[in-house]
Amino acid sequence: MKNPAKELQGLSSTSKSMKFEQPLTERMRTFLRIELLHRQARFHSEATTELSARAAISNLLEILAILNRGDIRTDVMKELDRQSEILISFSCQPGVDPTRVQVFVNELRALQEGLADCGPKLIGPLQECDFLNNIKHRSLIPGGTCMFDLPDYAYWLRLPYEERSKELLGWLMIIRPICDAVEQVLWLIRETNEPTKQSAVHGMHQHNIERKTSPNLVRVLLPMEGGIYPQISAGKHRFTIHFVRWQGTNKRPIPVEEEISFLLALC
Repeated sequence: MKNPAKELQGLSSTSKSMKFEQPLTERMRTFLRIELLHRQARFHSEATTELSARAAISNLLEILAILNRGDIRTDVMKELDRQSEILISFSCQPGVDPTRVQVFVNELRALQEGLADCGPKLIGPLQECDFLNNIKHRSLIPGGTCMFDLPDYAYWLRLPYEERSKELLGWLMIIRPICDAVEQVLWLIRETNEPTKQSAVHGMHQHNIERKTSPNLVRVLLPMEGGIYPQISAGKHRFTIHFVRWQGTNKRPIPVEEEISFLLALC
């Protein structure tokens, strides 16, 4: 799916910025974790080494642990519906092609229908897989998936890459509908909210959240250079950003005392 924000609003590129995010809702925290784990799983699944296969399996099991905690599928479907309504609202803006908006909306609805077709027992085949369950149980022990702990896992890891990869990709395909939908939702949330320039006096910025806005995500964008990054703390009604200066891995960061200019997006 193409970028609706750039096509509909012409937002400027922020590819040379560091982006820091703070979720404001539990749903957003869950989505961000699924996004990270799915990206890692895809990356490792494409590598040919045994260690990469191990990493991909670990990411897959972590995603399953998240999906087991609640009805994430329904949450994603609701969010797809909300994003469709937001896109439709673009139709009222000057210079926006409503036909093009409808294309984006149709793509979101296709993702929604795909999740509906999967049904509530989307991950059932993975939950019932004894091979994966044994790895999950042993993974609770540090180093618990060694060869002597799980000889069947050790054998599977030593299968030819083509054979091993086919099975791994099959498992990932089961969770792909929900992971793809989550990634699409997050992309829209980020890209359809243009950041504004803000200042942090003495390195601190506090923002009161208006009830009518109900943002899901705080995004702070900074230049790559400078050695400064934000520490964000958030509650229901406000969030605070403290900028600190990187001192290396052996020292604590130090608070920034000067005024900092940055870009802020409430998504």
